[in-house]
Amino acid sequence: MPQENQRKRIGIFVYPGVELLDFCGPYEVFTSVRLNEEWRYEEPSPFEVLLLSESLDTIKTHNGMRFFPDCTLNDCPVLDILTIPGGLGIREAIRNETLVCWIKERGEQVEWIASVCTGAMLLGRAGLLDGKKAATHWRWLTMLQTQFPSAQFIEHRRVVEDGNTLTAAGVSAGIDMALLLTARLYGKDIAWATAKHIEYVSSDLESMI
Repeated sequence: MPQENQRKRIGIFVYPGVELLDFCGPYEVFTSVRLNEEWRYEEPSPFEVLLLSESLDTIKTHNGMRFFPDCTLNDCPVLDILTIPGGLGIREAIRNETLVCWIKERGEQVEWIASVCTGAMLLGRAGLLDGKKAATHWRWLTMLQTQFPSAQFIEHRRVVEDGNTLTAAGVSAGIDMALLLTARLYGKDIAWATAKHIEYVSSDLESMI
């Protein structure tokens, strides 16, 4: 059983207008991981997942669902992994200089940093994609390449891995990203067992992990 001080703490930044599956998909994967499948219902995930936001106010997703974050950016503990989902609300988020500075600072401290869909815009705005290959939703790929020319956005890839940075294409690709990160940290067998548990099949998954 993973001890509390051995668990990887993941912070998923959420904001008004976030895309639901962009953060719920990875959340489901991370909380479904088990190091011992036989003890699935007795042991916790080796990941501790926190939903982070600028305040503890109710968050309304792009498609209307409402939920509460776990903690604010000011109260956020030390993270091992930072994940930024996409959504129409990202347009407002990238204009928030305080937020961009927080993302940059935390992004330089964590072991892994990840984005889903247009979440790559916030990583790019924070300078965390400079000189790196990246993925984003196909609708926004050309725009992001123009906006962040120091990054190289790759077409037709659900997930792009560059060093300690994982960027996923649109919406459901965040599930692939989370499974790939699981494989990098705990091995392919654990990642496949997790995919089997959530009954997820992706044609790209085998080649990635």
